Amino acid sequence: MKKIRIFDTTLRDGMHAVSHSFSVDDMARIAGALEDAGADTIEVSHGDGLGGSSYQYGFAAHSDEEYLRAVSAQLKNSKLAILLIPGIGTAEDLKMAAECGVKVARIATHVTEADIGQQHIQLAKEKGMEAIGFLMMTHMVPAEKVVEQAKLFESYGADAVNCADSAGAMLPKDVEARISLLKANLKIPVGFHAHNNLGLAVGNSLAAIAAGADYIDATLRGLGAAAGNTPHEVLVAALKKMGLDVREDLYKLMDAAEDIVKPLMKRPLDLDKHSLSIGYAGTYGSFLLHAKRVAQRFGVDARDVLMELGRLKTVGGQEDMIFDVAYRLSKTRGTSII
Repeated sequence: MKKIRIFDTTLRDGMHAVSHSFSVDDMARIAGALEDAGADTIEVSHGDGLGGSSYQYGFAAHSDEEYLRAVSAQLKNSKLAILLIPGIGTAEDLKMAAECGVKVARIATHVTEADIGQQHIQLAKEKGMEAIGFLMMTHMVPAEKVVEQAKLFESYGADAVNCADSAGAMLPKDVEARISLLKANLKIPVGFHAHNNLGLAVGNSLAAIAAGADYIDATLRGLGAAAGNTPHEVLVAALKKMGLDVREDLYKLMDAAEDIVKPLMKRPLDLDKHSLSIGYAGTYGSFLLHAKRVAQRFGVDARDVLMELGRLKTVGGQEDMIFDVAYRLSKTRGTSII
């Protein structure tokens, strides 16, 4: 039986859904429950990675270091991971993470910009960490381009490459095309990260596995940006039914999702009209709450803002465009904004 490695990103991507407000005690409690359930890898940071706590991306309740130390104290068998987007996080952040016991560093770039992650991949390796290249917004380019960029990460010494559907815009056939081509052209493991904006996170994750993916990202209760991610407990249930080698305790995952994470949620994580608009338009999932706030300020429909951001092919790091788009839409409609 093939063993599927699951990366739990509740304490990173899930931070988007709670406005980065988890306390260190929340983090420790969730991490402890995941450790007890047998989770392989647990990713911790601001939703936009190390260094993301800012006016631009939203301030977290605590520092990255405080979160990492709180979680590290809970782990005996699970590996502690971080995500870092070069330009948001720095080499100094990566060094701090290593000092806090981080074993896995995922270096995230836009799907056409793997080259900006070279020094961070190499630094992570120097610090004794497993280094993974994380390609975001992979729906925006053909599968061949994803392979080209993944091979750059491989050439930098990455131990694995992750293909992320950051907008939840892919159909199963899109996932299959990318993962199968990556597997055919890389010598290192391949992972997949889904969002649920078209209601396909679990289905797309299973499609990735069928195409050869070695690991899958998931979060308790699907907690994550926009409509959320692949629910960890649901994924494990499906994989067990498929007869795959999954050693995590399903009941313990269910309990953690229901009894710990659910009460901490700031809003229902459902597939509402705005989350669906992100998946349909192919807009970066982390733009959701920003777009809703700005649309309300300017008196425009947040769906129009999200659709236009998708048409413009905006990516993470272009949050200023949300304001610009809403402003232009308000002027087009003759709306007073001040």
